[in-house]
Amino acid sequence: MRRISTRIGMLAAAALLAVAAAGPAQGRQAGGAHRAPADAAAYFVMTDVTRAEFVIKLTDPHKIRHARDLLSGASHSEPHVVGRIDKRPVPYNWRWSFHLRPETIDFFDFAVEVCDATTPYVEEHLDEAGGAFLPGLVWCPWTSKLVREVPQP
Repeated sequence: MRRISTRIGMLAAAALLAVAAAGPAQGRQAGGAHRAPADAAAYFVMTDVTRAEFVIKLTDPHKIRHARDLLSGASHSEPHVVGRIDKRPVPYNWRWSFHLRPETIDFFDFAVEVCDATTPYVEEHLDEAGGAFLPGLVWCPWTSKLVREVPQP
C-alpha cells in the first residue's frame, strides 16, 4: 500500500509542476504578453515555519505582480511558493546551496504532501532530492510565505 501511495504522490507532484509550468505559458500565448527582460527580474524573501529566509527570483511580470499583491495585502490567494530545485547556489541566495529555477516558480493554495519540506530540511537532504524525496525536484513548502521584496543584487 505504501508503494502505491508513493507512486500516487510522485504522479501528483509531477502533475502539479506540469500545471504550474503550463498555466503561465498558455496565458502568455493567449494574452500576447512577452517574457520579461532579464533586468526586469524581481527578488523576494520567503520564509517557512522555521523562519529561515530563502530568496527567490521572479522574471514573469504576472508572477511579480502577484507577489507584490501578496505583500501589499491586495491578494490572499495562492500565497505559497512552488518550483523546481536547482542544486547549485546563486549569488542572490548565498546562504543556501540550492535555489528555485525562476522559470518554474509559481504560487499555490494547496499541494500534495510529497513536495512539502522546510528550507533547512531540503538543505540537509539535498543529495536525496529528486528521488523519493521531492520527486522531480519539485519543492512546495506548505508554510512558505513571502515577507518582503529585496533590491536586485
